Amino acid sequence: VQLQASGGGLVQAGDSLRLSCVASGRTFASKWNMGWFHQAPGKEREFVAARDWTGHATYYAPSVKDRFTISRDHAKNTVHLQMNSLKPEDTAVYYCATTPTIVPDRNIQGYNYWGQGTLVTVSS
Repeated sequence: VQLQASGGGLVQAGDSLRLSCVASGRTFASKWNMGWFHQAPGKEREFVAARDWTGHATYYAPSVKDRFTISRDHAKNTVHLQMNSLKPEDTAVYYCATTPTIVPDRNIQGYNYWGQGTLVTVSS
């Protein structure tokens, strides 16, 4: 399974960005859980959001709840992260991840496959 993330960039505080991540590979299935994590400079990788394939189970980190929205396009094996009202503290490399379970997971250890990351920089 391969994950290709895109959509990062340099924006100002208050702006929006939409990240995308495309999954490929013969073993990937649309029912797999998919999530986003981020890693700020000098810090550990942290959970951002996860969504199951139905959309009924969606989890967010408290710091992004009500600002970020995770969505999925099953026809394109893609997960998006719509980020609104961005803050300088959102600056990080954002990683998408997937795992062959149907229940969303907030833990890094729960994910088997990772994308290469896309950098989001928010200036004040």
